[in-house]
Formats: sequence, structure tokens, C-alpha cells
Amino acid sequence: MKNYANSDYALNKYSKGIVYRFADGTTVTYTLADYLAENPDKTEADFLALKEFSDSDYFTTDRAENAQTKKNLSFGDLDETMLCYAPSPEDLYIGEINATEEAKRHERRVDISRRALDALTDVQRRRYLLHKVDGKTTREIAEKEGVSHVAVVYSLEQAEKKIKKFLAGSQK
Repeated sequence: MKNYANSDYALNKYSKGIVYRFADGTTVTYTLADYLAENPDKTEADFLALKEFSDSDYFTTDRAENAQTKKNLSFGDLDETMLCYAPSPEDLYIGEINATEEAKRHERRVDISRRALDALTDVQRRRYLLHKVDGKTTREIAEKEGVSHVAVVYSLEQAEKKIKKFLAGSQK
């Protein structure tokens, strides 16, 4: 159902002038003053009659467009509504292939991550995971472990270097 609050009809009806909305979204309002300036032989009553006709015309047009829109649903568009949509065998097959490939890629990423973490010392791994996974700051890690902040920063820098070196070697 069309929302008449945003329609051309509502825009025109609730304006004091006659409103024209163009395809690019711009609007022009033709006011009583504009009308009288261009038509010195006309009166305010003539403008109000024109405004009433304009409101009626917009209303009729909006109702006709709304009624026609409900009828304009071709079979080709039904799949977009998801009311009558059944995936084709090809779509299902491709979806299975994509899911399988994504699962393999995920498995490979997890394996590489585990091996990269295994390349670290126990201290580096613990600090790296606390920092990257748990979101702890270097100062929080240092306080928790009872070591200097500089020691934690250095340990994390070395862990990063080892991981980068491992990843560079695993992509060959």
C-alpha cells in the first residue's frame, strides 16, 4: 500500500500553493502571488479553483498508480518477492560447492593460525593472546604477570615478528 504522507498528492494538498515534483526530486511551489502576478485579470478564487483541481488530479493519479502497481507483478518478478521462490538445482549445487570451499578455507586459516602460535614461546603466546584476543593493554598484562611494561611490549614485538616471518614462509 502506498504511503500517502510522502506522495505528490499529500505534498500538494498540504501546501498553500500548487506543488510540482520533478523526476530528479526537485520541487517547485506555484503560489497565489505567482499566479496573480502572471495573470492580473484573475482572482484568488480562480487560484483556489485551480488548486482544488490540482489536488483532485494528484489524488486521482496516485490512486490509479497504486491500483496499477498491485497488478504489475510478472512471473519473473515473483522470485524477488520470495513468495514463490524455489532455488534451482544449479543454485543449490553452487551453494554447496561455495560452502565446502569456504569451510576448507576456514580450516586452512585455523591451521595456519595454530601453527603460527606454536612458533611462539609460551610467554609470547600467552601475552599475544591476552593482548589480541582478550583485549588487555600491555600495562594490564605487565601488572598481572608482575613484570615491567617494557618487557611485555618487547615480548609482543618479538611475537609479531615471528608470526609475520611464519606467515611469509607459509605462503610460498
